[in-house]
Amino acid sequence: MDELPAFIAVETGDDGDLPLSIAWTLDDGRVKHTLIQPDDDWLDTEMVSLGAYSLEELNSMGVSPLDVIRELEADHFNATLYTAGVGDDEMALARLFDTYGLDPFVELAPAESLYGDLEPGAWARARGELFGELGLEPLRPEEEIQVMLMLHQRLSGGE
Repeated sequence: MDELPAFIAVETGDDGDLPLSIAWTLDDGRVKHTLIQPDDDWLDTEMVSLGAYSLEELNSMGVSPLDVIRELEADHFNATLYTAGVGDDEMALARLFDTYGLDPFVELAPAESLYGDLEPGAWARARGELFGELGLEPLRPEEEIQVMLMLHQRLSGGE
């Protein structure tokens, strides 16, 4: 089997850069997913949006941003990770790393760039159709990863 590309997805609050949940693939195709405990500095305004989560839920079930960074480093140090939303995911990851004054050690690239022979927009359409087929939510990182993995199998002939 060909080596799987590494995919990543980050769920954010409505402001777009507050990381709430993150998922990425491992080399064997499994998915690592966790909620993220918001750093106190992220919650300095009254209008912080935590999406579908409560602060209690994120604090009790999530892991610290530093633990997320350590896990990501252990799994994908100096790697290129493919995402459906480069700008949003980059902003959310930057927030994670900036909290500790660290430089990101991963690079993000659009997932559709893996499939150079597709017409522009074809990957996004196929992704949307697959979400509909599977009845999944594009806002949930673990479901986004599942769709990108299945779409990769289809587009690389491994269905």
